[in-house]
Amino acid sequence: MSSFRQRREKILATIFEKRHASARDLAVALCASEATVRRDLKAMAAEGEIELVYGGATLRRPSDYSFRSKGERNVEAKRIIGRLAADLVGENEQIFLDSGTTCFEMLPFLKAKRGLSIICSSARLALELDAPGVSVILLGGQYRPDRMDTVGLLATATLDQLRGYLCFIGADGLDREFGPAAADLESADLNRRAVRNARQTTLLVDHTKFAAASLCKVVDWKLVSRIVTDRAPSPEWMDFLSAQGIQVDYPEE
Repeated sequence: MSSFRQRREKILATIFEKRHASARDLAVALCASEATVRRDLKAMAAEGEIELVYGGATLRRPSDYSFRSKGERNVEAKRIIGRLAADLVGENEQIFLDSGTTCFEMLPFLKAKRGLSIICSSARLALELDAPGVSVILLGGQYRPDRMDTVGLLATATLDQLRGYLCFIGADGLDREFGPAAADLESADLNRRAVRNARQTTLLVDHTKFAAASLCKVVDWKLVSRIVTDRAPSPEWMDFLSAQGIQVDYPEE
């Protein structure tokens, strides 16, 4: 029988594609018992990945993932993370910043650095980078007004022409088996491409993300070099990240 991790990935893919799936149909597709699938669905619902409905499961009800709404959450934690992450960037460096609010908090500390080249998909981030000597590559693509960023084939096609940069991305949730994840496919796909073309990737997440899962996997843990967060993760997380060879940065008490 397949592992819970394997079943979960197939269950998420099915529910995302069809928006709803019955326990009976999932059991057939997974070659598992209906009782096993129901236990999996219950565990996934408890982690906030899906919602249980009569006979099966569906996607979680839409949440507000707009830039404005996300920017109002855990503000001080994100500022701490932004400062620590900016300290990792030297002058004359080439970096990619994702369109999330945590990466946005790096900007006040990056503006004082000379010779930076910054790749981004966020229109708001690009407008804020008005410091002299900062070069901005703004990815084209489908514009999302609520998030003020671009996604899609044009954005990923541009990223495919770029290499050798430092990559900084956020995540909507973390899971030791599933990996860093985003709340939507478009963001996950763009960040996945950014990570794969980078020479090194740093993940920026506040402490709440260690207790949350999200829908769309970005990359495997092996592609993450460092995590910057606002407080020390739990011992279980620290042991896991150490085993993965991932450096964890957080403020000293």
